[in-house]
Amino acid sequence: MNGPEIHIQFAPELGLFVSHGRRDGSTPLRTDGSSSLGHLVESLGVPLTEVGTLLVDGREARTAYVPGGGERIEVRAVARPQRIDGAELRFLLDVHLGTLARRLRLLGVDTAYESEDIGDPALASRSAAERRVLLSRDRGLLRRRELWAGAYVYSDRPDEQLRDVLGRFAPELRPWTRCTACNGPLEQARKDEVADRLESGTQRTYDAFAECERCGRVYWRGAHHSKLESIVAGALAEFGDSG
Repeated sequence: MNGPEIHIQFAPELGLFVSHGRRDGSTPLRTDGSSSLGHLVESLGVPLTEVGTLLVDGREARTAYVPGGGERIEVRAVARPQRIDGAELRFLLDVHLGTLARRLRLLGVDTAYESEDIGDPALASRSAAERRVLLSRDRGLLRRRELWAGAYVYSDRPDEQLRDVLGRFAPELRPWTRCTACNGPLEQARKDEVADRLESGTQRTYDAFAECERCGRVYWRGAHHSKLESIVAGALAEFGDSG
Protein backbone atom coordinates (compact mmCIF):
# COMPACT_ATOMS: atom_id res chain seq x y z
CA MET A 1 0.00 0.00 0.00
CA ASN A 2 1.38 3.40 -0.99
CA GLY A 3 -1.35 5.67 0.38
CA PRO A 4 -1.52 7.73 3.58
CA GLU A 5 -0.07 6.46 6.82
CA ILE A 6 -2.22 6.04 9.91
CA HIS A 7 -1.43 4.89 13.44
CA ILE A 8 -3.53 2.05 14.82
CA GLN A 9 -3.71 0.68 18.36
CA PHE A 10 -5.61 -2.41 19.47
CA ALA A 11 -7.04 -3.19 22.90
CA PRO A 12 -4.95 -5.78 24.80
CA GLU A 13 -7.83 -8.28 24.58
CA LEU A 14 -7.46 -8.30 20.80
CA GLY A 15 -3.74 -9.03 20.88
CA LEU A 16 -4.11 -12.71 20.07
CA PHE A 17 -5.60 -11.83 16.67
CA VAL A 18 -3.22 -9.08 15.63
CA SER A 19 -0.38 -9.74 13.22
CA HIS A 20 3.01 -10.14 14.90
CA GLY A 21 4.71 -6.84 15.61
CA ARG A 22 1.49 -4.82 15.98
CA ARG A 23 0.27 -6.05 19.36
CA ASP A 24 1.69 -3.40 21.67
CA GLY A 25 1.25 0.34 21.41
CA SER A 26 0.36 2.44 18.39
CA THR A 27 1.76 1.08 15.12
CA PRO A 28 2.10 2.97 11.83
CA LEU A 29 0.21 1.43 8.92
CA ARG A 30 0.41 2.48 5.28
CA THR A 31 -3.03 2.33 3.63
CA ASP A 32 -4.23 2.53 0.03
CA GLY A 33 -6.30 5.62 0.70
CA SER A 34 -9.62 3.95 -0.15
CA SER A 35 -10.00 0.96 2.20
CA SER A 36 -12.53 1.27 5.01
CA LEU A 37 -11.54 1.11 8.65
CA GLY A 38 -13.32 -2.23 8.97
CA HIS A 39 -11.34 -3.68 6.07
CA LEU A 40 -8.07 -2.48 7.54
CA VAL A 41 -8.84 -3.96 10.96
CA GLU A 42 -9.71 -7.33 9.42
CA SER A 43 -6.61 -7.24 7.22
CA LEU A 44 -4.56 -7.18 10.42
CA GLY A 45 -6.27 -10.36 11.65
CA VAL A 46 -9.04 -9.10 13.91
CA PRO A 47 -12.61 -10.31 13.17
CA LEU A 48 -15.10 -7.45 13.40
CA THR A 49 -17.26 -9.63 15.68
CA GLU A 50 -14.65 -8.92 18.38
CA VAL A 51 -14.44 -5.17 17.81
CA GLY A 52 -16.38 -2.72 19.93
CA THR A 53 -15.90 1.03 19.62
CA LEU A 54 -13.62 2.46 16.94
CA LEU A 55 -12.08 5.85 17.68
CA VAL A 56 -10.41 8.14 15.13
CA ASP A 57 -8.42 10.87 16.87
CA GLY A 58 -10.68 10.31 19.87
CA ARG A 59 -13.96 10.49 17.93
CA GLU A 60 -16.18 7.45 17.44
CA ALA A 61 -16.27 6.17 13.86
CA ARG A 62 -18.06 3.47 11.88
CA THR A 63 -16.36 0.55 10.16
CA ALA A 64 -17.17 2.14 6.78
CA TYR A 65 -15.06 5.21 7.57
CA VAL A 66 -12.02 5.68 5.32
CA PRO A 67 -9.13 6.97 7.47
CA GLY A 68 -6.88 9.77 6.29
CA GLY A 69 -3.18 10.34 6.67
CA GLY A 70 -1.86 10.96 10.15
CA GLU A 71 -5.04 9.86 11.93
CA ARG A 72 -4.75 7.78 15.07
CA ILE A 73 -7.07 4.81 15.34
CA GLU A 74 -8.02 3.10 18.59
CA VAL A 75 -9.69 -0.29 18.29
CA ARG A 76 -11.52 -1.37 21.44
CA ALA A 77 -12.84 -4.80 22.30
CA VAL A 78 -16.54 -5.61 22.54
CA ALA A 79 -18.06 -4.33 25.77
CA ARG A 80 -19.41 -6.97 28.14
CA PRO A 81 -22.17 -7.88 28.54
CA GLN A 82 -22.75 -7.55 24.81
CA ARG A 83 -26.34 -6.85 23.80
CA ILE A 84 -27.70 -8.04 20.47
CA ASP A 85 -30.54 -5.72 19.45
CA GLY A 86 -33.58 -6.59 17.38
CA ALA A 87 -33.95 -10.31 18.08
CA GLU A 88 -34.25 -12.87 20.83
CA LEU A 89 -30.79 -14.06 21.92
CA ARG A 90 -30.15 -17.44 20.30
CA PHE A 91 -26.96 -19.24 19.34
CA LEU A 92 -25.58 -21.43 16.57
CA LEU A 93 -22.41 -23.45 17.21
CA ASP A 94 -20.11 -25.06 14.69
CA VAL A 95 -19.12 -28.73 14.61
CA HIS A 96 -16.19 -28.28 17.03
CA LEU A 97 -18.25 -26.98 19.97
CA GLY A 98 -20.49 -29.93 20.82
CA THR A 99 -19.77 -29.96 24.55
CA LEU A 100 -20.43 -26.24 24.84
CA ALA A 101 -23.70 -26.69 22.93
CA ARG A 102 -24.90 -29.37 25.34
CA ARG A 103 -24.00 -27.26 28.38
CA LEU A 104 -25.80 -24.20 27.05
CA ARG A 105 -28.89 -26.33 26.39
CA LEU A 106 -28.59 -27.78 29.89
CA LEU A 107 -28.91 -24.20 31.16
CA GLY A 108 -31.98 -23.59 29.00
CA VAL A 109 -30.25 -21.40 26.40
CA ASP A 110 -31.60 -21.76 22.85
CA THR A 111 -28.64 -23.37 21.07
CA ALA A 112 -28.56 -24.85 17.58
CA TYR A 113 -25.60 -27.09 16.78
CA GLU A 114 -24.30 -28.73 13.63
CA SER A 115 -22.90 -32.16 14.49
CA GLU A 116 -21.47 -32.47 10.98
CA ASP A 117 -19.31 -30.05 9.03
CA ILE A 118 -21.79 -28.42 6.63
CA GLY A 119 -19.31 -25.77 5.49
CA ASP A 120 -18.78 -22.12 6.32
CA PRO A 121 -21.26 -20.69 3.77
CA ALA A 122 -24.11 -22.85 5.09
CA LEU A 123 -23.34 -21.97 8.72
CA ALA A 124 -23.21 -18.25 8.01
CA SER A 125 -26.44 -18.46 5.99
CA ARG A 126 -28.20 -20.30 8.81
CA SER A 127 -27.04 -17.63 11.26
CA ALA A 128 -28.65 -15.00 9.03
CA ALA A 129 -31.83 -16.94 8.28
CA GLU A 130 -32.53 -17.81 11.93
CA ARG A 131 -30.94 -14.66 13.43
CA ARG A 132 -28.60 -16.64 15.65
CA VAL A 133 -25.24 -15.58 17.05
CA LEU A 134 -22.66 -17.92 15.53
CA LEU A 135 -20.06 -19.11 18.03
CA SER A 136 -16.83 -20.47 16.61
CA ARG A 137 -13.07 -20.67 17.02
CA ASP A 138 -12.69 -20.31 13.24
CA ARG A 139 -11.64 -16.71 12.55
CA GLY A 140 -12.27 -17.04 8.83
CA LEU A 141 -15.85 -18.16 9.43
CA LEU A 142 -16.49 -15.11 11.61
CA ARG A 143 -15.41 -12.83 8.76
CA ARG A 144 -18.10 -14.01 6.33
CA ARG A 145 -20.28 -11.13 5.16
CA GLU A 146 -23.58 -13.03 5.24
CA LEU A 147 -23.20 -13.71 8.98
CA TRP A 148 -25.94 -12.11 11.10
CA ALA A 149 -23.87 -11.94 14.30
CA GLY A 150 -20.96 -13.91 15.67
CA ALA A 151 -18.43 -14.29 18.46
CA TYR A 152 -15.06 -15.93 18.82
CA VAL A 153 -14.79 -18.62 21.51
CA TYR A 154 -11.47 -17.84 23.16
CA SER A 155 -10.73 -21.11 24.97
CA ASP A 156 -10.57 -24.75 23.91
CA ARG A 157 -11.69 -25.92 27.38
CA PRO A 158 -15.47 -26.44 27.81
CA ASP A 159 -15.60 -24.98 31.34
CA GLU A 160 -13.87 -21.79 30.21
CA GLN A 161 -15.90 -21.64 27.00
CA LEU A 162 -19.14 -21.70 28.98
CA ARG A 163 -18.01 -18.94 31.34
CA ASP A 164 -16.84 -16.88 28.37
CA VAL A 165 -20.17 -17.08 26.54
CA LEU A 166 -22.29 -16.50 29.65
CA GLY A 167 -20.15 -13.56 30.69
CA ARG A 168 -20.16 -12.01 27.24
CA PHE A 169 -23.85 -12.29 26.37
CA ALA A 170 -25.60 -12.72 29.74
CA PRO A 171 -28.37 -14.97 28.38
CA GLU A 172 -31.36 -15.83 30.54
CA LEU A 173 -30.73 -19.15 32.31
CA ARG A 174 -33.57 -21.65 32.67
CA PRO A 175 -31.90 -24.95 33.61
CA TRP A 176 -33.48 -28.31 32.84
CA THR A 177 -35.91 -26.90 30.26
CA ARG A 178 -34.20 -27.98 27.00
CA CYS A 179 -33.17 -31.27 25.49
CA THR A 180 -29.39 -31.50 25.43
CA ALA A 181 -29.60 -33.72 22.34
CA CYS A 182 -31.80 -31.63 20.02
CA ASN A 183 -32.52 -28.30 21.80
CA GLY A 184 -36.26 -29.01 22.00
CA PRO A 185 -38.36 -28.02 25.05
CA LEU A 186 -38.74 -30.48 27.93
CA GLU A 187 -41.99 -31.28 29.72
CA GLN A 188 -42.70 -33.40 32.76
CA ALA A 189 -43.80 -36.96 31.97
CA ARG A 190 -45.46 -39.70 34.00
CA LYS A 191 -43.63 -43.01 34.27
CA ASP A 192 -46.43 -44.90 32.55
CA GLU A 193 -46.21 -42.51 29.57
CA VAL A 194 -42.54 -43.30 28.91
CA ALA A 195 -42.27 -46.81 30.34
CA ASP A 196 -41.90 -48.42 26.92
CA ARG A 197 -38.67 -46.43 26.38
CA LEU A 198 -37.05 -47.32 29.72
CA GLU A 199 -34.85 -50.21 30.79
CA SER A 200 -36.37 -52.34 33.52
CA GLY A 201 -33.77 -51.18 36.05
CA THR A 202 -34.58 -47.55 35.33
CA GLN A 203 -38.28 -48.21 35.77
CA ARG A 204 -37.68 -49.75 39.18
CA THR A 205 -35.26 -47.07 40.40
CA TYR A 206 -36.69 -43.73 39.24
CA ASP A 207 -40.09 -42.07 39.37
CA ALA A 208 -39.55 -38.54 38.01
CA PHE A 209 -39.11 -38.09 34.27
CA ALA A 210 -39.06 -35.41 31.59
CA GLU A 211 -39.60 -35.84 27.87
CA CYS A 212 -38.46 -33.79 24.90
CA GLU A 213 -41.43 -32.51 22.93
CA ARG A 214 -39.40 -32.57 19.72
CA CYS A 215 -37.38 -35.80 19.63
CA GLY A 216 -39.05 -37.84 22.40
CA ARG A 217 -35.86 -38.39 24.40
CA VAL A 218 -36.58 -39.25 28.05
CA TYR A 219 -34.61 -37.79 30.98
CA TRP A 220 -34.28 -38.78 34.61
CA ARG A 221 -31.87 -38.16 37.49
CA GLY A 222 -29.38 -40.87 36.58
CA ALA A 223 -25.78 -41.61 37.45
CA HIS A 224 -24.38 -38.47 35.80
CA HIS A 225 -26.92 -36.10 37.33
CA SER A 226 -24.59 -34.90 40.10
CA LYS A 227 -22.06 -33.67 37.52
CA LEU A 228 -24.80 -31.84 35.62
CA GLU A 229 -26.09 -30.31 38.85
CA SER A 230 -22.58 -29.02 39.57
CA ILE A 231 -22.44 -27.30 36.15
CA VAL A 232 -25.87 -25.76 36.68
CA ALA A 233 -25.11 -24.63 40.24
CA GLY A 234 -21.85 -23.02 39.18
CA ALA A 235 -23.47 -21.14 36.31
CA LEU A 236 -26.37 -19.92 38.46
CA ALA A 237 -24.01 -18.80 41.25
CA GLU A 238 -21.97 -16.64 38.86
CA PHE A 239 -24.50 -15.67 36.19
CA GLY A 240 -27.90 -16.35 37.74
CA ASP A 241 -29.04 -12.74 37.49
CA SER A 242 -28.42 -12.70 33.72
CA GLY A 243 -31.18 -11.65 31.34
